[in-house]
Order: sequence, then structure tokens, then C-alpha cells
Amino acid sequence: MDIRHNILYKNKNWAIILVVQFLLFYVLSKINWTILLFEKFYEWKKNIHVRFFSGLEFSFGDVFYLLIIVSGLFFFYRLIFLKKSRTLKAILVFLNISYFVYQSFWRMLYFQSPIIKTLEKKKITDNDIQNLAIIYLKLCKEIREKTPENKSGVFIINNIDQIKLEIISQQKNLPQEVCNKKPTTTLSIKPSLFASFMSKTGILGYYNPFTAEGQYNPNVPATQLPFTLAHEMSHQLGYAREQEASFIAYLAARNSDNIALQYSSRLYVLKSLLRAVSKTDPEFTKKILNQYSNKMKRDRENELKFIQKNDGFISELFGVSNDLFLKSNQQDGSISYSYFVNLLVIYELK
Repeated sequence: MDIRHNILYKNKNWAIILVVQFLLFYVLSKINWTILLFEKFYEWKKNIHVRFFSGLEFSFGDVFYLLIIVSGLFFFYRLIFLKKSRTLKAILVFLNISYFVYQSFWRMLYFQSPIIKTLEKKKITDNDIQNLAIIYLKLCKEIREKTPENKSGVFIINNIDQIKLEIISQQKNLPQEVCNKKPTTTLSIKPSLFASFMSKTGILGYYNPFTAEGQYNPNVPATQLPFTLAHEMSHQLGYAREQEASFIAYLAARNSDNIALQYSSRLYVLKSLLRAVSKTDPEFTKKILNQYSNKMKRDRENELKFIQKNDGFISELFGVSNDLFLKSNQQDGSISYSYFVNLLVIYELK
């Protein structure tokens, strides 16, 4: 028996346990009452989990992932080049624990009942989307006249902490017929330590299920930042699906008095609506874009410059991988806004 075969033989039990976990959670994801148990578990541990890491000024989630990467490289080296039996065991034990925690803390929430089931059934047409786009163009124009801007005439944010507090406050006022989650009571949304890397990948923010922290890229254009904060904080509420987190973020911002949050949210809605009809009616999209106010056009140009500056192989690679990740977790891919738009239009037209 050679060394490699001996190493695998000694650790086969941990490999079997990992496979059993895969099968177990797959079966559990198909049973409604087990999903309800995971939802209740998340509600129970939510505030405890958030408070545990919220006291740290830096993003512990970023540090956690960095340690995982460094440790992974170290153990990979020991396993491949030094052929240490204990190394494979350590890797398998870590994978078993991490997989169990991830599934229990977060991934099972992808299988909870979709928000759209709480809304009335309605067939959405391009005409519905276009009419709503015209309304949101007007709303964006109106609110943009009230927002602060820099010397170049581009929208800026004066107080980001105020926006964070406003979002957590507005989560208490989410419509009960749509949202059955209890609002978080502790603020735990932090700028990522890897902001430059996130810019290159096109990532605006992410939620860490292991630390319950929301991370955001502070370098993104100011037009995108407030809605990104609301989106990641919607994940903290317990909405795993990306499009549903965006919808809850929109609801949290909809009745807010915070100008920056209003503008960012309305602009996100407008862009989503335009993207939804851009393939079927590109002329309508061009028409609306041409009707942007001068201030909105400057903001759009600023967003395009940011994208062009960071565009490259890394952003394309992460775009594809993120698309695959979303599709593997009961969601539309990142290039599709159909589910969010459906939720939005049905809610607006009810």
C-alpha cells in the first residue's frame, strides 16, 4: 500500500461524513417543515450573532476569509509536497464543520418560501415596466435636485453613518404582508478591508454568514452605495436570495426621508426597469436615458468611468463565477433582474 493510498484510507470516515452531509442537507432542502425550522433558528440567533461581531471596528469577516485562504495554501502545501496524513484529516474536519455551519446558518434560507407568493398573481408586461420607468425617471429627477454634489457636479454622500441608521430604522416599518422577519437591533455593516480588490471584481458588497457582518465597498460611486448598504442589511434580516434582498432594500428606502437613500434606491429601480426592457425595446431605453437631467447624466457618466477603470479579466471571471453561484442557490443569474422587477411592478401596481 503506497503512501497516498494509506493517507486516503486513514481519513475515509471524514470524507464519508462530508458526503453524508451533502445528501442530508439536500433532502432537508426538499422538506417544508425543516426549512421553517431553519428560518426560526436564524430568527433566534440573528441578533445574538450580529451583536457578537458588531463591536469590532474592522471587518472580522474579511480577516476570517483571509485566514482561510492562507491556511488553505499552507495545508495544501503540506498535503501535496510533504504528504502528511494529519493534514488531510485537518482539511476534512474543517470542511465538515464549515459546511455544516454554512448550511445551518445561511444556505437553507435560500429554500424558504419566495416573497412573490405573498403578492397577488399578475402577468407583467413591457407596458407596465415602461410606465413605471417613466414614473421613476420623474422621481429621480425631483430628488436629484435636492442632493449634495462635488465640484464636478457629481452626487456625493455627506454622512454615511446616518444612512446606515436610517436603514435599520426603516426596517422596522417594512410591510407586514411582505416581510415576516424581525428587524435587527444592532448595526453591523462595515467597509471591507479589500475594497480595491472588490472594485476590480465588480463586487459592491457581501454578507458573511459566519460573522453576520455586512461588508461594502466604500469606493463604489456614491449613487450605488446607499442601496448597497440597504441590500446587505436585508441579507442580515434573513433574506438569502439576491433579488429578494434588493426588493426588501427597496421597501426600506421607499418611505425614507433620507435624500441620499431615496436617490440611490430610485436610481437602482429605474436602471433595473430599463434593463428589463432594453432587449425588447432598446429605443425606449435610449429615450429614457436621453431624458435624464444633466445632474443625473453626470452621475451616470461617473458610474461608467468607475466600471471602465476597473474592467478587466478579474471582473469578467468573478462575473461568471457569481452568476454560477446565484443559479446554484435557487436564484436568477446576476445578469437577470426579472425576479426583482416582477416583485417591484406587482407591488407598485397593487
